[in-house]
Amino acid sequence: MSDPNDPNDVTEPIEPTDGTVPNQPAEPEDDFASMFEASTKAKRFQNGQTIQGRIVAIGPEGAFVDVGGKGEAMIELAELKDEAGNLEVAVGDRVQATVVSTVGGLTLSRRLVRGAANARQLEAAYRSRLPVEGKVEREVKGGYEVRIAGQRAFCPFSQIDTMRTEPAAHIGRVYEFRITEFSEGGKNIVVSRRALLEETQRASAAEVRQSIVAGAVLTGRVTSVRDFGAFVDLGGNVQGLLHVSEMGWSRVADAAAILKPGDEITVKVLRVDEDKQKISLGLKQLMADPWTAAGGTYAVGQVVAGRVTRVADFGAFVELEPGVEGLAHASTFAPTGRTDGWTTLVSAGMTGSFEILSIDLDKKRIGVALLPDGSARAGAASSPPQIAPGARLIGKVERHEKFGVFVFLAPGRTGLIPISETGVAREGDVVKAFPVGTDVEVVVLEVDPAGRRIRLSVKAIQDAREADEVRAYAEREDAAPAQGFGSIADKLRGALRPRDKA
Repeated sequence: MSDPNDPNDVTEPIEPTDGTVPNQPAEPEDDFASMFEASTKAKRFQNGQTIQGRIVAIGPEGAFVDVGGKGEAMIELAELKDEAGNLEVAVGDRVQATVVSTVGGLTLSRRLVRGAANARQLEAAYRSRLPVEGKVEREVKGGYEVRIAGQRAFCPFSQIDTMRTEPAAHIGRVYEFRITEFSEGGKNIVVSRRALLEETQRASAAEVRQSIVAGAVLTGRVTSVRDFGAFVDLGGNVQGLLHVSEMGWSRVADAAAILKPGDEITVKVLRVDEDKQKISLGLKQLMADPWTAAGGTYAVGQVVAGRVTRVADFGAFVELEPGVEGLAHASTFAPTGRTDGWTTLVSAGMTGSFEILSIDLDKKRIGVALLPDGSARAGAASSPPQIAPGARLIGKVERHEKFGVFVFLAPGRTGLIPISETGVAREGDVVKAFPVGTDVEVVVLEVDPAGRRIRLSVKAIQDAREADEVRAYAEREDAAPAQGFGSIADKLRGALRPRDKA
């Protein structure tokens, strides 16, 4: 038995047979668990995520931040100092920072929230695709020079915004950028603001589209103006088309005269085509419709002032008031003897007096006819000619057919002279006798109840004129007998003289 007080009595340790090292202190069983837990907590965060924590300890190189539970993160001490090198925080203070790494624990950066401060942090932001804050200092060739906390970067024109803008509009502005290129230790840095804007727009596009339904009234921003209309950003990079025909109740000739890029306007959603991803917008639908009062303003036969807005193949459009247009059909113009000769009587922009021929409020249509300048009707001093059986009128030859001659009597009123009523002999030339565009005196023989078929006669005018001449001659009792024909004239006079009653 050995004596523990005898220095010469040294007992050799017995080497265990199970392969373990004797007298070797065992590692705490919770070390691996702690490391695993720390790794697990780090993976719960993502690069670029902004988190808040409380400083639990400050060392010579950095500070430890409690980020919840048993999780801790590391932040460099330099990021906690001001420009003079003074520490801005103390143990127990709460700080906000951005996760820049989750490898081997959490690494935070406070200055990525406020703007990166050095090349190493910019590189970390580049690799982590984190946004950085920068100021647009000046315009350079192809883009802008951006200052990011002392570091110089370049932003191409195409990457400063999602829409085309004036270059000077961004000078002096502070934006968030994404670093798209980082090389030469930070000497070559390229940034993009558009990348961040597009990400934000894509994220909100789905939410915005849920609110875009037919009938919805939304506020948007004009992105571009074309001849046919304007594109309007409704949010989340979702655009709709405001067609020029939907900009106002009156005809809009130039969309650029009403809107310009950047204007904020309120529009109404007219149609949404999900398949084609097209959204139709309206502006005039938010204004009062002038046609609602047209029924009490206009009446058939009324003479009003109007302005010709455009001339088409079939007639001329006439603005009676903003938003209310009438159509002067080609058939309402008096014949001129030339093909499409009516177009010489009217031109876009001219003003004149127009007679209202028809009104259809349901279809928003008003038929009008141009009245000749200086005429009594143009001054609204007389009523339109009464076209009734027995009336004698002056019309203009409109066209010829095998069965007769069509005569323009008044706007929208055309009558027919049958061949038998032209007074031209069977072997005669009707076309030569009645040139298109010339005046002709006619008598109305018949009018159907609807007033669409009007039967005229020139022969009746001629017969009546001859009868009048004969009657006038018969009444000339003091007329001297014509030499050589006196007996015949006397007989004719006697035949026409009324007989005395027995």
